[in-house]
Parts: sequence; C-alpha cells; structure tokens
Amino acid sequence: MKKVKLFFLFSLFFFSLLTVKAQSKIINNNPQNNLSTLLSNLSSIDLENIAQKIANSYLDKQLITEFDYNLTPEEARIIQEKLINILSFTQGELIGYKAALTNKKAQETFNVGQPLLGILLENMLLPSGIKVPASFGAKPMMEGDLMVRVASKKINEATTPQEILQYLDAVIPFLELPDLVYDKNIKVNGEMLTAINAGARLGVVGNIIPLDITNSNEDQLKNISVTLGDESGKMIAHGNSNSLLGDPLTVVFWIKQQLQTQGKTLKKGDLLSLGSITPLIPVATGKTITAEYRGLPKTEIETIAVTFE
Repeated sequence: MKKVKLFFLFSLFFFSLLTVKAQSKIINNNPQNNLSTLLSNLSSIDLENIAQKIANSYLDKQLITEFDYNLTPEEARIIQEKLINILSFTQGELIGYKAALTNKKAQETFNVGQPLLGILLENMLLPSGIKVPASFGAKPMMEGDLMVRVASKKINEATTPQEILQYLDAVIPFLELPDLVYDKNIKVNGEMLTAINAGARLGVVGNIIPLDITNSNEDQLKNISVTLGDESGKMIAHGNSNSLLGDPLTVVFWIKQQLQTQGKTLKKGDLLSLGSITPLIPVATGKTITAEYRGLPKTEIETIAVTFE
C-alpha cells in the first residue's frame, strides 16, 4: 500500500513538473512576454539621474558620449517630463508640442514605426531674421517644418483627422533648429529620442496666417512646399507637407491622441510643430538660411530666415 502511495505521489510530482516546463515554454515563445525581459526596471532615482545627465549635456551644449540604458517607452516619457521640469527654469513655460519623425524616411532612419512626442517651451521660439550661434546645441541641425495653432479646447473631442481643421485658427511657417545631443558613435533609437524631448531646442517662426474652415484650406495644408536656400541662392533642401503622415491634419490628430493616452489635453493657443518636411541638415557657421513656403492659405509666398554666426 505504501509503495502504491509513493508511486502515486511521484507520478503527480512528475506530471506537475512537466506542466510547469510546458507552460514556461509557451510563455517564453510568446513575443508579448518576451518583451517583458527587455524591461530595464530603472528606479525613480535612476530616471532622475538620467534626466539630469541629459539636462547637463543640453545646457552645456556637450554631446552625450555614453548611454547604456535600454529604456522602455514609459521610462523615456518619464525622463522627458523630468527633463522639461529642469529646462523650464531657463526655457520658460509650455507653449505647445512637437511631433518628431512624422516623415517616413525619418522613421526608417531611427527604425521606428510611429512619430514621437516632444514639448515646446516659450523661449525655444525665435523671430525670423534672427542671428543664432552655429553652436546653439551639442549637435545642431535644421529642418523645414510647419506649425499650426489650436483655436479651441474642443479639438480634444475630434474623432477623425478631418474634424481637426475646425479647431485650428492659424498655420505658421517654422524652421526648426533641433539638437540631437547624442554622439555619432551612439546608436539612437526612438526611446532615446523621446528622452531628449524629441530633439527640441530652438525654432524660427514666421508670420501667423489665419485659417478658416473650408475644404480649400484643408487641401492647401496637404500641398505646402518648403525650399531651403543659402545666401548665394543655392537650394539646399526641398519638401512637401504631404510627407507629414500624408496630411498635416493627421499629425495634429496623432498629437491629440497621444496626449490623451497620458491623461493630457490640448488647449486654446497651443502651438503644434508637425515635423520635418525637408531633410534634416547640419548647420554651418556664416550661413544665412532662407525657408520659402509656397501654397499657404491666403498668401503666395512666405519666407523666414536665420543667420548662423
């Protein structure tokens, strides 16, 4: 009788062991569960230290030469928030948001499948015609961009990109001057870009061009051309607004949706940078760059300019 009981207990133990191994194999073969092994589980202090490290590089205009963290999207977002808290002492209050990597080619460069969200602070925006040090950042760049202004908080109720237009009141030429901060020897991914606030540093704004709710305006937002040229008249870059997720209104809708996932909303007066229309270009000392915008509502040509000293 004892032998039978022992045999039964051994069989039960052996069966349980096989079950656990089988379940473990299923879990390990599940891609969703494999993602959990990539969690770096950084502590709050770790995240604070990383944000401070980025802030130091940003404020000192020094490249980040080492970055050994495998950040999750949530960790990257938290680091960005902490970074903004630090930068707001010198860069001012939140004035809007930027969508980075809204251009397919830009997404391919950084191996990401969707845009990234950043925050704009008031002292980041500069008037056209200004002179800026060519070393304005650790890794200073420029790109032809486009900005729109939120007319009403009702934009948060929009359910499609097409509904977005009625909640915008202006479009603004915008030459963004981003700072990618990381050394060229570091392989940068989407989370690392999010952590540095999607590269937001400075930007030159043009005239505020009013929008009204018409189909023609919606069409024109899709067909705005941007040409960058230097002081000799040489064209150095060109692009079209239809490269912004196919339609700038789609980018605005994405920003709204992304903020809502974070428990945030857009408000009247928020400025939204919609991303790179032209390729990203390094800046050079002594150059005066003019961005020429064609196809904007109610105007044939709008230009903005910046000189790099």
